[in-house]
This record gives sequence, structure tokens and C-alpha cells, in this order.
Amino acid sequence: MTITPTQHVNPSMTVPDLPSVLPAPDLCTTAETIARLQLPSGMIEWFPGGHADPWNHVETAMALATAGFIEQAELGYQWLVDVQLPDGGWYNYYLADGVKDAKRDTNCVAYFATGVWHHHLVTADIDFLHRMWPTLDRAMSFVLGLQTERGEIIWAMREDGSRFDYALLTGSSSITHSLRCASAVAETLGHQRPAWLAARERLVDLIANRREAFEPKERWAMDWYYPVLTGAIVGDDAKKRMTDGWDDFVMDRKGVRCVSDEPWITAAETCECVMALLAVGEFNAATTLFDWSQRLRDDDGSYFTGMVYPEQIHFPENERSGYTAAAVILAADALYGRNPTSRLFIDHH
Repeated sequence: MTITPTQHVNPSMTVPDLPSVLPAPDLCTTAETIARLQLPSGMIEWFPGGHADPWNHVETAMALATAGFIEQAELGYQWLVDVQLPDGGWYNYYLADGVKDAKRDTNCVAYFATGVWHHHLVTADIDFLHRMWPTLDRAMSFVLGLQTERGEIIWAMREDGSRFDYALLTGSSSITHSLRCASAVAETLGHQRPAWLAARERLVDLIANRREAFEPKERWAMDWYYPVLTGAIVGDDAKKRMTDGWDDFVMDRKGVRCVSDEPWITAAETCECVMALLAVGEFNAATTLFDWSQRLRDDDGSYFTGMVYPEQIHFPENERSGYTAAAVILAADALYGRNPTSRLFIDHH
């Protein structure tokens, strides 16, 4: 199924099509559920009447673009341009009529670069990169302003400008990927930002060798697979990490637990883990997990955020979140493997 939007798209881009699990028309139906969450301002809520945060907002814009909803995706990026703070950051949570949480999360700020590069891969639109560049440049300056001498990046800044005193492994891993995407944008536009890759190398070294630099969060699945998903850990070390954590975080025929000590399965973490498995060449395991994630698909194409077993109760109660649908679409694209975007989270060489 070829993407035929009203705006320019890379001619090699097609809607991901997994006929036996998630055919292209069904994937587009899921994208439509995300589009319905978008406000006239461009902000994409987690669920109707809910809040938005910059990271999940970008993820939903990426999913929209993957499914051919280019206009809606670009409206989402323009919203971030419009609400960027003078220091280059964004608030943590926004509501339709204001701000819910005024701290600034460095990972959420950095993720703008991942979305911008992804969108360029979809559209091959250099003008889009030019429009986004000033916002991206300020965002990365904010993020690197919170990097310590040792190399970790403090996870957030409070509303009053004071910093938290620790870094997070999941967020830091995601930032390493965003720094690579930001550097790709800079190189494409002819801007010199060598400090971005240098900062990434310092951060990658800490992730591999200095785990004490990060707040312990071992029970969370994202701390397990995110260093692999984002390319902070690669090769044999990445394969070993995925194998070592499998029994702790994967429930057979159900999916990935969000925490190791509770039977709480989420579709988003399951689908992110799909991409981490693809990054280490485990195609069969990735396909199996993706199949399991479809248990949380609702009749309208949206996805329930999570489920508690053995009761099979949806949590939060009946919540169907846009970022969950987005994770499904991005995983489908990675499994599809034929688009310029398909290897963004799985080819780290």
C-alpha cells in the first residue's frame, strides 16, 4: 500500500503491511485513532481530554507520518515549535488550556531530534529540516546544558530552574539515540555540531561501564531493553542483555511486563521490546512478541494501554492511549523492514 498524501513523501515509503498480523488498512485505522486525539493547536493528547508530553507527542507524530498522515504529523511538530520555552526546553505535561507539570525532562526535550529525523526519512523534505533546525538546535543546547563533568545527563530541571541530582538509564539511553539523530540533521544541513557526538560517546561509555552514574531502576522493563533499543549497547553485549532479562520481564503468550515483579503487561513496552529484539537479530522472538501485543487491540483500531493478569483487567481502567498505538505502528514498520524509517531503531552501525 503506497502512501499517497497531499504532501511530498519519499517515493520508497509505503504503509507498513504485515498481512497475517496487522495489514496496512488496519494500521491506517490505528493511525486514525491517533489523529482523532490531535487538537486544533497540533497537540496530541494521551487520550481524549488528557495531557500531552513532548516525548509521547513526538512518538505519535512519527506514527502518523509512517501511516501517511503527513499534514497531521507536521502540525504536531509545529505545535512544539510554537510552545518551546526560551531556554530551549518544553514543560513535562501540557493540557489543552495550560500546563500540568512545569518541570523539563531532558529525554523528552531531546526526542524532538529523533522525530525530526524520522520525518525527514519519511518525506525527504529538506525544507522541513530547515524549518525545524532552530528549534532542534535550542533543544539540544538545553539538554547538553544538563550534562555533568562525568558525562551523565541529569534527567530533569524543576520549574524554578534548579536541577535534580541524578540521571536515569532509560532516559539517558534514549538521549544517545536522539543525539545521533540530531547530528544527522546537522550534517544534512551543513551545520557543524561535533559536541553532540562527543557528548553521546561520553554517555555511551557510562552506560556500558559506569552503571553507578544512574539511579537504580532495575525492576522497570525499560531499563532492561532501552540501552539496546537505542544503540547505547550493541553487539554481543546487547544480545546477552536481552537474553538475561527475558525471564524477568516477558510473560509467555502475553507480552512484556512494565515492572518485573508485577503481572502488568503493556502494549507499548511489548512493541518497543520488539524493536530491541530486531536490533540484535532476533526476528522470530520479535514477531512472536508483536503477535502477542495484538491482544490489546480494540475494535476501533486503538490499543488498550495495559492489562493485569490473571484477572485480564485493562489498566489504567479502559485507557486506550495514543502513544500505545504509536508504538505498535513503529514496531510494525520495523518488522516490515522496507521503508527508510524501518531501521531507525534497529540498525545502530
